[in-house]
Amino acid sequence: MRIKICGITRPEDADQALVLGADTVGCVFHAASARHVTAKRARDIHAVVHGSGTLVGLFVDPTVEQVQAVLDQVELDVLQFHGQESPAFCEHFQRPYLKAVAMSADVDLSEISHAYGSARGLLLDSAHDGQFGGTGHRFDWKWIDAGLEKRLMLAGGLNAENVAAAIRQVRPAAVDVSSGVEKDKGVKDRDRMRAFIEAALPEMNEGGL
Repeated sequence: MRIKICGITRPEDADQALVLGADTVGCVFHAASARHVTAKRARDIHAVVHGSGTLVGLFVDPTVEQVQAVLDQVELDVLQFHGQESPAFCEHFQRPYLKAVAMSADVDLSEISHAYGSARGLLLDSAHDGQFGGTGHRFDWKWIDAGLEKRLMLAGGLNAENVAAAIRQVRPAAVDVSSGVEKDKGVKDRDRMRAFIEAALPEMNEGGL
């Protein structure tokens, strides 16, 4: 995974994201989110993504039954957990997963990386007003431990104006954007997606990501 466009709510946005150069799109299965989608809508998005990219499903402190209910209806490639889910919970579904980390100055990323060693990677996001991603706010990239770059997907307030600098400083394995490419919550803007991807790709190719 290199570029992920998250908070997708419309099949046409997923299609545009992949055509423009994104590798991965994400759907939010958290009812409190303005970008929440139903399993039925996610199936329509999956129909567009299947064979062309990776579909990630985002959950926040779900029950096993809630995740399984989605998996019974939608073929998610990767699960993304944004709450306090334990490593055992994340591993339960025998599917690749990402563990999101709400970043602050006192977060011990090395410890978290060790605890979630089975994760495909850690998604670093901003902690803001109890929201789980999509806040449009960035965190201080200096908080990121050196040596973990290959394990990291960088999120949190990224947009076309700062993504190149973010990649140069952090050297993550992937970047993730949601609000930074929207014209309204859950509605992506083609021009903003294009600008973001065009800004990110030269840096990623230069770094061999």
